[in-house]
Amino acid sequence: MENLNPKDVLEFIRLVNVLKHSSRRGWEQCNVEHHEQIAGHMYGMAMMTFLLGNNSTLDRYKCLQLALVHDLAECIVGDITPRDNIPEEKKHAMEDEAMKKIAAHLGSEIGELIYNLYKEYEAKESPEAKFVKDLDIFDMLFSASFYEKRDKTPGRLQEYFTATLGKIQNPYFRNLVRLLEDERMTLSNGHIDDK
Repeated sequence: MENLNPKDVLEFIRLVNVLKHSSRRGWEQCNVEHHEQIAGHMYGMAMMTFLLGNNSTLDRYKCLQLALVHDLAECIVGDITPRDNIPEEKKHAMEDEAMKKIAAHLGSEIGELIYNLYKEYEAKESPEAKFVKDLDIFDMLFSASFYEKRDKTPGRLQEYFTATLGKIQNPYFRNLVRLLEDERMTLSNGHIDDK
């Protein structure tokens, strides 16, 4: 850190701080009250990387880094959702430009690390990036299930489950999604457990 310009460090911290106060817009668009912020989503994903056992072939530290960086561009471009009707190529270009701006505050070594982690995640070019992408989808589905249960509105957020059907590749996460769907079915049948 000693080699970094203190003003650039403060600007980076300001940018990261934006994520602590920025809503996940998909939940807003579905009128979910008291929903998570972007940083809360990233934190939840980062914590789940600790579940990788010591025998895993995946690099736990790399997964942690990818989870913390994957939505970093949103501190500049905001949380762009499918309902915003922004073409995927334009969204990626906006996020890429934002990541370049963020990286510019961090010097060549750290800036390149963060930018390259972002690119690796977006391209799903490593087993760790594929795992974290599945983790991202799972975290969203877990949140949808949580909000349905908390608000006693079974099936209200089905669109999230429908939109991601077949996208999770990791067998363990696929199994967790099946468990969530079983819980949602129980909830929709009128068996609400407040746990």
